[in-house]
Amino acid sequence: MKNRIYIVLAILALTFNTAFSQEDGKVNASVDKEYNNLKYKEAIRELSKLVKDGNNSPEVLAKLANAYYFNVEMEEAAKWYGELLAQDTAIDFEYYYRYAMALKAAGKYEDANKYLKKFAVLKPNDSRSKKYLESPDYLTTIDKISGDFVIENLEFNSRFSDFGTSFYKDGIVFASSRGDGRLYKWNEQPFLDLFYAANDTLEPKRFSEKINTKFHESSTTFTNDGKTIYFTRNNYINGKKRKSSDKVVGLKIYKATLNDKGEWTNVESMPFNNDEYNVAHPALSLDNKKLYFASDMPGTKGKSDLFVVDILENGEYGEPKNLGEEINTEGRENFPYISNNGTLYFSSDGHPGLGGLDVFYANLEGNRKTVANLGKPINSSRDDFEFIIDEFTNLGYLTSNRYNGKGDDDIYKFQRQVCNQLIAGTVVDKNTNQVIPDATVIVYNSENKEVYRFNSDQNGAFSYNSDCKKGTYKAVASKEGYEPEELKYSIDPEIKLDLALKLNLTPEKRAAEVGTDLFVLLDLNPIYFDFDKSYIRPDAQVELQKVINYLNEYPSVSIDVQSHTDSRGRDAYNKSLSQRRNTSTKNWIIEKGKISKSRISGRGYGETQLVNRCSNGVKCSEEEHQQNRRSMFIVTKN
Repeated sequence: MKNRIYIVLAILALTFNTAFSQEDGKVNASVDKEYNNLKYKEAIRELSKLVKDGNNSPEVLAKLANAYYFNVEMEEAAKWYGELLAQDTAIDFEYYYRYAMALKAAGKYEDANKYLKKFAVLKPNDSRSKKYLESPDYLTTIDKISGDFVIENLEFNSRFSDFGTSFYKDGIVFASSRGDGRLYKWNEQPFLDLFYAANDTLEPKRFSEKINTKFHESSTTFTNDGKTIYFTRNNYINGKKRKSSDKVVGLKIYKATLNDKGEWTNVESMPFNNDEYNVAHPALSLDNKKLYFASDMPGTKGKSDLFVVDILENGEYGEPKNLGEEINTEGRENFPYISNNGTLYFSSDGHPGLGGLDVFYANLEGNRKTVANLGKPINSSRDDFEFIIDEFTNLGYLTSNRYNGKGDDDIYKFQRQVCNQLIAGTVVDKNTNQVIPDATVIVYNSENKEVYRFNSDQNGAFSYNSDCKKGTYKAVASKEGYEPEELKYSIDPEIKLDLALKLNLTPEKRAAEVGTDLFVLLDLNPIYFDFDKSYIRPDAQVELQKVINYLNEYPSVSIDVQSHTDSRGRDAYNKSLSQRRNTSTKNWIIEKGKISKSRISGRGYGETQLVNRCSNGVKCSEEEHQQNRRSMFIVTKN
């Protein structure tokens, strides 16, 4: 896995805000240079020496943990993130998430979930936090959908990194560092080249000397006629490499065509490439009119997002479009693939999974894209990615660095065990017989365990392939504003489920979603304090009473109170002042509203989470400073 040239990690390593002061233990200039130049093997050796010599400053521990994390040595990364978090120092909240991912890779899910919960409380508006809080029992859900695949490690995998398959002719094209070229300083292995394997047993051959260079090539996709290839390469073409303003040789997507002699020619860079950001991992739509890819370009939600661009009839390209927040998270979304039934498969560490990158799928049709985990054994506690499948033969390939492999990354072949029993139905309004789109349909088995979950399409229709296990099943359809409807059935040669929902004229009141700020929901006036004071003023009491009223109306709701200051004044003093005000606010709600302490959490953040440009030394208006002097009441449980 260490050589797969992840999107954004190179940039992330340089720009991640550690929030450590200059007075913390320093790293010498030579180690900083190795670290910033992504020479992680060398950086690990030097940073380990510093720790051995007694330098366990937050900066040293953070860089050592990051170096292991980026080099995908997760057990060591977990060890040093643990040491870092054990210190009483301000750190970026992202470290909690990384620590949780490293713990998952080691199979320590209980510990990982503790830190995911802490991360969710500290960053409640992060989509990863919301997804975790919406499904804290995600492991149970994944177990329920697991077991439909049989996988095997391919014979031709090497001790190096082999990954990223795509179907080509009767075989596969993939990337590998098994060559004898110069070493990549990130992990001290050869640079990646493309190889072709005609079948699973023959020795792979280099794909094309016209495409392979002294830099990285990986992640290919081919047009239906096999005459055009899109592939990922470092920013290198016509014998010249280019760097970003940060001196990083990034990733770009290139295109080449096959001539009459069977040679790949006319290598060209895509017009949406840019020296300042990465574009990689191309995937074509079924009709070859759209190109999907991963990037950290402006407009990206997380570390890397999935995008799509139209391929126009004249051979030009439209403007790249982000696939949206249903697909993309603040984490990494990479390696898209469009199967021959139009399903999008991709890898992510932002959606709830088993650890590292997990493989997910989504239907791109309709207004709502529901993302689902593929379950075990496709996914593991390590990184699982570059999933491709022929939906007609149910045969495909997967890359993983799971335990007991042959190399850093191995390619696995799999066969999906699918029953051909089609279950279909519609959801309609019971009174008008009009179709109801986007209704949730959940199927339970005879043990009342959930086995399928999906949404009706724009025509109110839904369908799925049953596992053909005998027994009685129950389908339950629901949608906000309607009364749920259930229908029991058994597996028969032909099954048609018609679910009719009755409009609920007095729908049950529901508490706000997890992550909602009650300040916004209840339209509160600003919570003011007298200068340099932390007692609750009468005008603030009026607003806090509204919060108490809401908590009494919804006794299952818990909130996290967050108090912030503007940047004026010393940082440490602002932190202390916001903490005192936060304590006063929580105590007033608890005492005056007789609210259980277990339902109220929170702390003061001082000026560490400004919402605008008004940081230290920046001249701003009073109105701009006021935006930062705010109280937030984030729903953590509903």
